[in-house]
Amino acid sequence: MRRPGRREQGMATAELAVAIPALLLVLAVALSAVRVGIDRVRCVDAAAAGARLLARGEPAATVRNRVAALAPSGAEVTLEVREEQVLVRVRGSAPEPLAVLGAPLTPQGEAVARREGSP
Repeated sequence: MRRPGRREQGMATAELAVAIPALLLVLAVALSAVRVGIDRVRCVDAAAAGARLLARGEPAATVRNRVAALAPSGAEVTLEVREEQVLVRVRGSAPEPLAVLGAPLTPQGEAVARREGSP
């Protein structure tokens, strides 16, 4: 049996030192992508709830507070009341690891509802 030479000593340590940070980066990006998916569902649900409330005539401040409570923290809420319908848009922000990498993954949702009493 041959003993490893002095040149090969510490090789596994160097490989491990490179592999662990790369593995952690891949894990952080994967978890952030899952977070974007969850936040997108929350944005869509918050927009739908807001559109229902706004369509039945709730005050805009009440709707905005309810939508903000359902949406991911820091989400941007836009309310539009039109002649026959209402529109609610909710836009979140990308999680840090994805934002740092410049990934264009922004969770958002939109819902439209007919105003009550509209023909």
